[in-house]
Amino acid sequence: MTGKMASEQTQTAGGFGGRTVLSFESRRSSEIAILIENCGGRAIVAPATREVPASDGADVARFASALLKGKLDLVIFLTGVGTRALARAMEPLCARDQFVDALSKVPVLARGPKPIAALKELGVPIRWNVPEPNTWREILHALDQNKVALAGKLVAVQEYGTPSKDLVPGLQERGAEVLAVHVYDWALPENVEPLRNAINALLAGSVDVVLFTAAIQVHHLVQVAEEMSCKDSLVAALRKIKVASIGPVTSEALGEYGIPVTLEPTHPKMGFLVREAAEFKAS
Repeated sequence: MTGKMASEQTQTAGGFGGRTVLSFESRRSSEIAILIENCGGRAIVAPATREVPASDGADVARFASALLKGKLDLVIFLTGVGTRALARAMEPLCARDQFVDALSKVPVLARGPKPIAALKELGVPIRWNVPEPNTWREILHALDQNKVALAGKLVAVQEYGTPSKDLVPGLQERGAEVLAVHVYDWALPENVEPLRNAINALLAGSVDVVLFTAAIQVHHLVQVAEEMSCKDSLVAALRKIKVASIGPVTSEALGEYGIPVTLEPTHPKMGFLVREAAEFKAS
């Protein structure tokens, strides 16, 4: 290892300087803990969410009927998890080859790298993808920029967790009929004790940096704080420390509760979030 490389590695490892860094990541909890520790932080990871199948399968049935009858004019995939979940949910309704063949005949838009990867696994061609930070704004801009006519068209939107409160109205304003496909919901973890402990740590002032990697983490954190009768105290505690948000949608969720965001990373990815938060803290 050259002197320069050793110096860079040491600088990265000491970025957080031993400070306590709290994350609410669930699916990649082990990975983000390692990233924090590699950047010199003391990691606390309190998963704030879990994915559960949507209780009502009517959306999938409607989607399957419209897709197999050739009635869809555009399908928008918002998440990789949701794309794979939709493919699984279609299995009782049609063969996988039939699903892929029918979907391949419809223009497909992917919101970002995760749905792109899931669609490539299926072998479904992608007509459009959207640039970072991959929000509903970029989706609508991409459709407008490519002059995609939506008036009178049937557009299916694979939703995640909660309905797309901005995307769906934007499509409807452009004349589209929207078929929302709700495949999975966000729920609190089965064990919320780590989340309660994290809230107590925030209230005690023993956390230096908080990382949010999804908007739903914000809402679940506040929900649990309300159950603990300490919502206002939690918000006050978060206002006193560094809060890093993965991107605009998560920042908007924090803003709903009056929690200021210290930084968003240059790319809405977990690795960039951790590294740039460490660099910010060290600066």
